[in-house]
Amino acid sequence: MRKRPAFRAAIEDHNTAESKRPSICQERRYAAPRCALPEARRLLPGFSTMNRDLLPATYAAALLLATWLTAGVSGAALASPWAQVTAPSNGPTRVIGGVANGCIAGAQTLPAEGPGYVSIRRERKRFYGHAELLRLVSDLGRSQARRGDDLLMVGDLSQARGGLMSSAHRSHQNGLDVDIWFKLAPSAVAAIRETADQADPPSMLTQDGEDLGPLWGDDQKALLRAAADHPGVDRIFVNPAIKRALCRSEADSAWLRKLRPWFGHDAHFHIRLRCPDASAECEQQAAIPAGDGCGRELDWWFSDEARKAAKPSGSRAEPAMPAACRPLLAATGQQ
Repeated sequence: MRKRPAFRAAIEDHNTAESKRPSICQERRYAAPRCALPEARRLLPGFSTMNRDLLPATYAAALLLATWLTAGVSGAALASPWAQVTAPSNGPTRVIGGVANGCIAGAQTLPAEGPGYVSIRRERKRFYGHAELLRLVSDLGRSQARRGDDLLMVGDLSQARGGLMSSAHRSHQNGLDVDIWFKLAPSAVAAIRETADQADPPSMLTQDGEDLGPLWGDDQKALLRAAADHPGVDRIFVNPAIKRALCRSEADSAWLRKLRPWFGHDAHFHIRLRCPDASAECEQQAAIPAGDGCGRELDWWFSDEARKAAKPSGSRAEPAMPAACRPLLAATGQQ
C-alpha cells in the first residue's frame, strides 16, 4: 500500500484547516516580501496594519504550501451568504456536518464578558456556538480568574448559523471551534483597544520562529493545559515550535497528545470540541493517534519535506453543503 504523504496526513488532522485563501498572512502577520503580495493586499482587510514578525526564509516554502492546501475556494465564495445571517435559528441546538463544511441550528450566544475572559472583535459577529463550546470558554475563564486578574481574549467562534466565513477561516463552521489568544489582557477595555482595526496580539515565538520567545510564560502553558484537560476538547492547534518546546520541557507529556501542530497558531491557539451527544448529524473527525505526538510525526514539521514542498497548481472543488444546512440558510433569504 502506498504510504500517505506526511503533509496530507497533517491536512486531514486539521480537516482543511484555518483558511480558504491566502490569509495565512493574516493569521501569522507575515510581512513583505514573503506575504506582501498585491493579491494579499487586495484580499486581506487591514493587511498594512499587521504585525511585522517574520519567520526565516527556510519556512517560506512550507508556508506557501500551507496557504495552497488551505485554499481552493472560488472567488464567489469569498462573500459567503452565511456571513449575512444576523441571528441564530429557533429551536434546539443541532451541530450539522463537519467543522469545515457544516452549520449549526439553535446556536447559543457567547456573552461579551464573563469571569476571567473578554470576547474581542464582536463586530465580526462570530460569537456563536454550541452550549458545550460556551461552557468551555466559561470554564477556561474561571480557571484564569483563579490564577490572577488578567483576562483571556476570546476570538472567533462561529457565525449565527455557522457556515463558511468570508475571511480568515475555513473551519469554525459548526459551532465547535474557538480561538483563544495566548496573550492576556489587563482589562476588557485594553483588550478591545489592542485588537482594534484587526490588529493581532504578538507572537509567542522568537523572531526566527524556532523557539518560545520572551512573551511565553507559565500563564500561557496553564491556558493550554487547562484546555487539554477539559473532557470535551478533541484537539488543540498550536504552532509546531510551541509543541516541540513543550515536548522538551514537560516531564508528564501525556496531556500534550491533544496539541496538534499547525502553521501559524503562535499568537493564538485553536480549540476544537468533539461532537456533542444528541448531535447525530455532526461529523466527528478521526481520532488523534495514540501517544504524545512528540516523536517523528512532530519532527516532520521541521523537515526538508515540509520546508521545500512545492506549491501545486489547480484548485480544490468546493464540497456540497450538507442537506440539513440548506433550510437554515434558505429561511434567511440568503441562499
